Amino acid sequence: MPKLCVLKENKEFRGAYYRGKALVHPILITYVRKNRYGVARVGITTGKKVGKAVQRNRCRRIIREAFRQLLPEVKSGYDYVFVARASTVSKTSTDVHRVMREQLKKAGFLP
Repeated sequence: MPKLCVLKENKEFRGAYYRGKALVHPILITYVRKNRYGVARVGITTGKKVGKAVQRNRCRRIIREAFRQLLPEVKSGYDYVFVARASTVSKTSTDVHRVMREQLKKAGFLP
């Protein structure tokens, strides 16, 4: 599996929120923004509405794995920020993978 390049800085997340393309679903919100690095980078956030720490960490693991499976197919040169929603806690990684694929395909970031 290829290693993920991860967004860490607050300004990188804010740039995706304010200048990126937003894709909304009851399970997952996706923001996509072009970057200047030529590689696909990913950022994952979970708010306190999602649940306590165990549930938030589980959501992050599920989202990370779903994106890792799509990584060879997604367009490089973009930042992908995923925001978990409250309904993400009760979903499996297959559900999140399916939703993520639909969102990215609809936006034109998957073939």
